[in-house]
Amino acid sequence: MPPTTANPSARQTELLEAAYRYALTHGLADLSLRPLAEAVGSSTRVLMFLFGSKEQLVRALLERARTDELELLNSLRQADGPHGLAAAAEQVWSWLAAAEHRPLLRLWAEAYARSLVEPGGPWAGFARATVDDWLDVLAACQPRQERDAADGLIRRTATLALLRGALLDLLATDDEPRLNAAVHRQLALLRHEEPGTA
Repeated sequence: MPPTTANPSARQTELLEAAYRYALTHGLADLSLRPLAEAVGSSTRVLMFLFGSKEQLVRALLERARTDELELLNSLRQADGPHGLAAAAEQVWSWLAAAEHRPLLRLWAEAYARSLVEPGGPWAGFARATVDDWLDVLAACQPRQERDAADGLIRRTATLALLRGALLDLLATDDEPRLNAAVHRQLALLRHEEPGTA
């Protein structure tokens, strides 16, 4: 049976959600099917039947994590969403810094790093895809004249670098006050440099 289908069964969806909750707590690096199956109330045989292989199950879990990330990004695309990089970055940082998102973001950081050092397997393309996702949504938040200007890509790349760097520091240290101050200082500079504010 294929690991994923256009219309997964209710049991496959239920087990994927349970496995995702397990991965948020335990990570993916040392994922072992037997403890996972026991934790989600299933068996390794059923997991293999529904997902095809451990690698395909990990892919499904990474896609599930990406769905949560894209939910945030898609909210920024709404008509009443932030306009300008500084406003978008402020909203993104507020979400990234929220303590309840740490498990997801630790899983994201693990998958991102594995994608860089082990470019094959279930991690393949994960890091690149998330960079593209974030640059795309930041572009959508820029006014057209800024987005299409020569340095529009440079500005959104710098904004993404700020957010990603601060996120990794936050995950390593949990020093939210220090990082909030640093991010807000840089966002104030970014806001000052936005077209039409000089």
